[in-house]
Amino acid sequence: MAKLFFHYSTMNAGKSAVLLQASYNYREMGMRTFLLTAHIDARGGEGRIASRIGIAAEAETFRPEDDLHAMISAAQAGGRLACVFVDEAQFMTPDQVWQLARVVDDLNLPVMCYGLRVDFRGELFPGSATLLALADEMREVRTICHCGRKATMVVRKAGDGTVITEGAQVQIGGNESYVSLCRRHWREAVGDRAEHPGA
Repeated sequence: MAKLFFHYSTMNAGKSAVLLQASYNYREMGMRTFLLTAHIDARGGEGRIASRIGIAAEAETFRPEDDLHAMISAAQAGGRLACVFVDEAQFMTPDQVWQLARVVDDLNLPVMCYGLRVDFRGELFPGSATLLALADEMREVRTICHCGRKATMVVRKAGDGTVITEGAQVQIGGNESYVSLCRRHWREAVGDRAEHPGA
């Protein structure tokens, strides 16, 4: 039975590398996979999923207005797919997550989503929140804080290294902009959430 999977983590945990390895395993056995990534994030190049360790693969891109069920159905018309892989899944809309659930339920096709759970403010991305609600299985891709504890949060930094606590939820960047931390060190970096209005 096909399932909807959500593999989540903070920045720089190796999500893309895990995705690319899993897709390679299918392809090595002669099975077709369909790779999707957010159009907004072109750090690895337009229409590419790239890992910091140097591996990459071509992928279709999605925008908020795209119907992922229709895209996957069209791809499947060219031959049976074994699995769908979605990188940067946090950038999906809630409707798009539901479209993937329909792919799983109606096309009997497994879908593996990889993305961030929370943003630099400690808040869920809409796509991630819907995946947490709908996924059949969730798996954490772990990375560590500088103290050695498991990192579960991320801070955004300005060019001068100061921590930013306000701003747009989405800002594309890598190591130059984001640092993964455990909750304790995230709280130290941004100030205790009890001090912030609405917390």
